[in-house]
This record gives sequence, structure tokens and C-alpha cells, in this order.
Amino acid sequence: MKLKKIPKFKSEKEEAEFWSSHDTTEYIDWGKAKRTIFPNLKPTSRAVPIKLPTWLIESLKFLANRHHTSYQSLLRSYVEKEVEMELRSAAK
Repeated sequence: MKLKKIPKFKSEKEEAEFWSSHDTTEYIDWGKAKRTIFPNLKPTSRAVPIKLPTWLIESLKFLANRHHTSYQSLLRSYVEKEVEMELRSAAK
């Protein structure tokens, strides 16, 4: 199948509107896509309210103290590791 040429866009809004109503497979051969890394991008963060049992917060604080870090940082690292593991197993 011959791919269509991706048009030039005047703004991000115009591009977003275009892609919301067009199939990317008509423009991009996703079979040739390669995973890439952008090492200089700063990840954005957003606070997420979450309710945890008191015993779990106290346990996190205890473990964080042993690792010389904050319990929030420790929790974030645990969540990151678990999500990465899940994504890797889902990709198999």
C-alpha cells in the first residue's frame, strides 16, 4: 500500500485535529517503527492524591529511613518498578 504524505501543519491544534480524524496507518508504516529514547527530556510530575492505610505509610517510612530517603520517593520507586514489570510482561 502506498502511504499518503503527511501534511504540514500551522499549529499543534491543527495537527491534533487532523490526527483525531485520520488513520495513522495511511500515513505511517508502523512495521518499520523503532523504539527510541529521548535522554534530555525532563519528565513532568503531577501530584496524585492517594489514600493508604496507616500501617502501610508507617511501613514505608520505616523502610525509607533504612534507605536514607523519603517515603514518597520510596513509594514512587516501588510503583515505577511494578509498572515497568507489568509493561514488560504484557509486551511478551
